[in-house]
Amino acid sequence: MAPDKNRATAAAILPLVGGAQNITSVAHCMTRLRLGLADRSLVDDDALKALPAVLGVVEDDTYQIVLGPGTVARVTPELEALVAESGADAEPRPEGAEHAPTASELAAQGAAIKEARKAKNATPFKLFLRRIANIFVPLIPALIGCGIIAGFNGLLINLEWLPSITPALTAIASGFMALIAVFVGYNTAKEFGGTPILGGTVAAIIVYAGVANIEAFGQKLSPGQGGVLGALGAAVLATYVEKWCRKWVPEAVDVLVTPTLTVLVSGLVTIFGLMFLAGEVSTGIGTAANWLLDNTGAFAGLVLGGLFLPLVMLGLHQALIPIHTTLIEQQGFTVLLPILAMAGAGQVGCAIAVYKRLRHNTSIRTTIKSALPAGFLGVGEPLIYGVSLPLGRPFVTACVGGAAGGAFIGFFSMLGDKVGSTAIGPSGWALFPLLDGNENLGLTVAIYGGGLLVGYLVGFLATYFFGFSKQMLTDLNADVDAGESPTARAEAEPTPAKAPATV
Repeated sequence: MAPDKNRATAAAILPLVGGAQNITSVAHCMTRLRLGLADRSLVDDDALKALPAVLGVVEDDTYQIVLGPGTVARVTPELEALVAESGADAEPRPEGAEHAPTASELAAQGAAIKEARKAKNATPFKLFLRRIANIFVPLIPALIGCGIIAGFNGLLINLEWLPSITPALTAIASGFMALIAVFVGYNTAKEFGGTPILGGTVAAIIVYAGVANIEAFGQKLSPGQGGVLGALGAAVLATYVEKWCRKWVPEAVDVLVTPTLTVLVSGLVTIFGLMFLAGEVSTGIGTAANWLLDNTGAFAGLVLGGLFLPLVMLGLHQALIPIHTTLIEQQGFTVLLPILAMAGAGQVGCAIAVYKRLRHNTSIRTTIKSALPAGFLGVGEPLIYGVSLPLGRPFVTACVGGAAGGAFIGFFSMLGDKVGSTAIGPSGWALFPLLDGNENLGLTVAIYGGGLLVGYLVGFLATYFFGFSKQMLTDLNADVDAGESPTARAEAEPTPAKAPATV
């Protein structure tokens, strides 16, 4: 998308979310533009969904507009610039100039508040998971870039091509992973309200080569021991030490004492406690993941692939991000992501079946046609929120397809052929460049591709034959134009009078 198109997309979105004055925060993840809104009732959902660049919308603790990978990273800064410009140009509203809210506006605001209070994703545990996600999501672009370079470099090494270049590519691909603990520490301190550089400083201790000369719990430490989990714990500790210092240290010496005590206290605890403990946990995660797939591969794949979509709906999938990162740090790839990606394959198969079954529902078929290409590339939100979840039963059959694809990949793990990903974030076809495993790349790609095909096929068949009741097909399989609901069409067309019964 060209810069002027990105700007145009941002300009089109801005008034539909209530204007710059209604936006309290702007951020983005891999596929979604995340907006904090002062007044949710000012958003025009239907008009937003009708924009060509918008793949869907999701309501959570923030208002999330699905734009897709790549596009969202370009539109976000354009929107931020427009918001800043609008804020600079806006004149203060004269006192008393506010219009009195109408009854309908108050009712809408009340309904929004009621729904917000009922939102399940506002529990303390899920808010904590979102904090963890906020730490790791900014690292995903680097993981993807380095992962693709690592995969390309591995191919060159196996083919014995360009031997003078491959060492340089190894350094480029490995540099980030060697220092990932520092970035995790920096982001952790930032997320928990501390000074980011102090969090990064304490986390840097974990990757410092000199820790090999230190003994803790009767064992010599090794550089990197504890990994991202150790960095996470160290930076959280540093944040609390820093906050305590800010509260009790006199202002005259705060600039000297607070950073010194923060680094010293949290650094000592990290070296003589957290590195060992986090190292044991990290090792346990790797051992458990390998044991699970080696011994119960097909069953584990069926459960993980089948339950991933519900986990996404509940927001619990964010708990997997540190686990993926730990596995990549330890083994070079995460064996869980390719299995979880099968959930998207089941969703695609489900959507194709819905398209086939509802031959006369132009509205739903138009949504599927526009969202299916993104679904093949692993962006599933438009199909989930626009098709399967509102229909109900197709969401369940989509999960069945994901379970079948996960079981397929898990079965090969039991045979010793592990399929992994060198980064997190992409899914579907977009995951192919990041695939790695313990066998040759061709076999790894074939197994993953086979899993996708199984997910597509089972998701299609399960939805086609079991995704609709007869009543659902009668209600939904109407000749409805795009943008017109079956209910609206039924209300617009009077029910023909019954012919009198003949004796």
